Amino acid sequence: MSNALLPVFQPASMLFDHGEGAWLTTANGERYLDFGAGIAVNALGYSHPHLIGALERQGRKLWHLSNVYRISETERLAERLTAACFADVAFFANSGAEANECAIKIARRHHDAHGHPDRWRIITFEGAFHGRTLATMAAGGNRKYLDGFGPSVDGFDQCPLGDIEAVRACIGPETAAIMIEPIQGESGIRSVSHSFLRQLRALCDERGLLLIFDEIQCGIARTGYLFAHQESSVVPDIMSLAKGLGGGFPIGACLATRNAAFGMTPGAHGSTFGGNPLAGAVANAVLDIVMDDPLLAEIRHKGALLRELLQDVAGRYPDFIVEVRGRGLMLGIKTTLPSQEIVEALRARAKVLTIAAGDNVTRVLPPLIVTDEEIRLFAERCNEVFPSLSKRAAKET
Repeated sequence: MSNALLPVFQPASMLFDHGEGAWLTTANGERYLDFGAGIAVNALGYSHPHLIGALERQGRKLWHLSNVYRISETERLAERLTAACFADVAFFANSGAEANECAIKIARRHHDAHGHPDRWRIITFEGAFHGRTLATMAAGGNRKYLDGFGPSVDGFDQCPLGDIEAVRACIGPETAAIMIEPIQGESGIRSVSHSFLRQLRALCDERGLLLIFDEIQCGIARTGYLFAHQESSVVPDIMSLAKGLGGGFPIGACLATRNAAFGMTPGAHGSTFGGNPLAGAVANAVLDIVMDDPLLAEIRHKGALLRELLQDVAGRYPDFIVEVRGRGLMLGIKTTLPSQEIVEALRARAKVLTIAAGDNVTRVLPPLIVTDEEIRLFAERCNEVFPSLSKRAAKET
């Protein structure tokens, strides 16, 4: 790793040169099956011709325009996203953290504009991850990310996930909104029950709160639905997106109803690079693919196949694999050994890439265009690596 880089990452030693589909190839020709997809970012894998074509065409026209001018690509993107869900308006940013910052600001400004500036606190949940800015770190509440950066930004109250009575008790006169990931990714692929989401919606309606869904990792067809919350039929007031939205190109989005965004007037928020022509063109190309109903059905089929095969793998090592979690192509393998050890073993011994998460969970996040054959190959390679790990786990218990 270059000494010129800020040492906040610990990257693996191999250096990738190019990729195609679900495969990455190093500079010396080693091929790796990627079931991490850049942490659910490379939704359509690598070198997808439709995305490359969109990027090249737009690159010959306009790379960047300030948002003081109209940008046709992002206007079209906003229209397509809002037409596909509950929202009326969209704001585009560079990342998921920025999309969540926008969601937080919309919720606070909503109440201020309605004459209640005292309502500015947001209820979040244990295990949440909403980003790495000072405010989104505070929203997540994880001490691992907060320690060493001074006082935590005020305004966030955490509750146990799934405990509606704790949420009800936490609501006070300053509460403005409830913010939740339909599936928590960073803390270990923890799916939120549809019944709990329905309870939150009812509670928000009862108490005049806004409901925010963070779909940065679970959105954009990852679960086999364009947006993960659509499977539950629960409708939020605000939703944040990023990761898969650009298929690898940096873009985040915050969607909201017009009522929720009341108060967001000219000058209330902004971004220099957010929603630039290149990002808009590539995100529209992603939507061209993922908004297709047959593809969404195929993703659900692939998710079911992957889960079935992982359950079979888990059955072979019951003392090592505790549980298979998640929905669609957002799955997790909970083990008795730390997830980072599983990730490193799969990478070193089987040339398979996965992502570590909390709670000893290894995230399995293949590109949405992964084939059935590649899914079966992934399961085969797990079966090659897991016997030795299972033996070591048995010795440590």
